[in-house]
Amino acid sequence: MDDKELIGLYFGRDERAVAETMKKYGTQLGYLAGRLLSDKSDVEECLNDTYFKVWNAIPPHRPDSLYAFCAAVCRRTAINMIEKRTADRRNACVVELTAEMEQCIPDDSDTRSEDDERLEKLMNDFLGTLDDEKRSVFILRYWYGESSASIAQKYGYTETKIRSMLFRTRKQLKKYLKGKDVEL
Repeated sequence: MDDKELIGLYFGRDERAVAETMKKYGTQLGYLAGRLLSDKSDVEECLNDTYFKVWNAIPPHRPDSLYAFCAAVCRRTAINMIEKRTADRRNACVVELTAEMEQCIPDDSDTRSEDDERLEKLMNDFLGTLDDEKRSVFILRYWYGESSASIAQKYGYTETKIRSMLFRTRKQLKKYLKGKDVEL
């Protein structure tokens, strides 16, 4: 079943939509949640929350890519779970990723604004300027939360090369955003 048919099921409020989404994207979403959450039961809870939130969000939303929409909901849900469960003590992976990205994108608030939407568009535009390998490495690190060692193993590079590639890409991103009048 393709995304248009699945979204049609959601709009028809057909409960098969959730089952079909689980069948089509469950493994990928589980992997994404598992990269951020260490406990298997947390991953299951995150996935259940994700499907519930997607059910409530479609309609009115009609995403172009159902997987991308579900992945964004899943990732945000996992991060919210981490923040809720570790309010005083931070998850090392999230802290590390946040610190790396704050070098080029500071975050002063927890609320979504027009500036966030503009920044999201600029990020997508920036990623479009990268070659496939750099974009994949960047996304694996900052979207999926994979370690530099894991990425290095996938590409057959040293961890130092991956870290260097990420450092240069963050510098490029910072320069790109400054050129677009984003206050850093």
